[in-house]
Amino acid sequence: MGERDFSRRQFIKTVGAASVVAAAAMSMPFVRASASDNRFQGKTLRLLTWSDDTGLAALRNIAATFEAKTGAKVIADRTGSTSEMVAKLKAGGDRPQYDVITLAGVGAEGLASAGLLEKPDLNRIPNLKDVPAKYQTGADGHGIGYLLWCNSLVYSTRTVKDVPDSYAALWDENYAGRLFLPPPNWTEAMDLIIIAAKLAGGDEHNIEPGFKKLEELKDRVMMLGENPNQIAELFRTGSLDIGGLYAPAFFPKQIRDPNYGLGATFGMKEGFYTDLMLSVLPKNRPGDTDLAHAFIDHSLDPYVQGKMAEDIFNGPVNAKAIISAEARKSPYILTPEQIAEKAIMHDNAFLATVHEQWIRRYTEIFSS
Repeated sequence: MGERDFSRRQFIKTVGAASVVAAAAMSMPFVRASASDNRFQGKTLRLLTWSDDTGLAALRNIAATFEAKTGAKVIADRTGSTSEMVAKLKAGGDRPQYDVITLAGVGAEGLASAGLLEKPDLNRIPNLKDVPAKYQTGADGHGIGYLLWCNSLVYSTRTVKDVPDSYAALWDENYAGRLFLPPPNWTEAMDLIIIAAKLAGGDEHNIEPGFKKLEELKDRVMMLGENPNQIAELFRTGSLDIGGLYAPAFFPKQIRDPNYGLGATFGMKEGFYTDLMLSVLPKNRPGDTDLAHAFIDHSLDPYVQGKMAEDIFNGPVNAKAIISAEARKSPYILTPEQIAEKAIMHDNAFLATVHEQWIRRYTEIFSS
């Protein structure tokens, strides 16, 4: 989503990436290397990914299983934002640093426009055949979609009696003063403006009804939720009832901890917004090209996709992702069927044309 500085906070400590992969590999079932994968035995892939829980999940479910499958070694660096990833690659100039980077679409677009990326060879990524076309690539073909960052409503399981089934719940007067919304520079705020417009009879191209409807909330909002940890603590202490748009992926531990009383739902009748996260190949890479393509392909494996969805509440892009029967009962673990039915993709090209104006107006509403 958008810049991703704002949606990618460092809310866990960065740890040694190699040790994380090794520990994850020890805790998972052994994956036997097939004969076709033996060519990667002993080779090294350098990965740049997130420093948050999503990055750790990628190390557990993608990197560790890739190591076990191929005999290759994954050495990962992790950072907290897309802009930091872009800065790292640009600062390195022509020096090979990473074989694969996982980041938000806007970062991939920036690196591609700077001439720093190579377009992946789609023929080397056989799992793409099971990915719907709109999720296969981004950044003008320079990125391969590997997960969906999905936003929903989050709510207190203690004070909200019925699971919300519409974004209209944000306007329920019962939650006045105990409501949070996304900050203005997050793409979630752009989506909320569109949702408000649609609830008021408009849409993204008739946006005035949306701003008028948001004005109804100006005196009801406790805060604009810049810090996910702070949001989780306010739910734990009983200070918040509801908020959004926000990603359950920010709260994988807290949602599972009953002490927080934190719930999330993707069951809104209006659908839910998604942002396609991408894997990219820097033009200058230290390792093997076939190995890099194999890693990207492995990230799309149906089993791996299902594990990422269950672990971190991201949406799988593979339509054949394997989600366990138990996980399918969860309101915040997305299945391929839910994505096909209700996921709404950001129109990043359109949002880029209105972004600054909408940020200004959203800020004016909630700062006055």
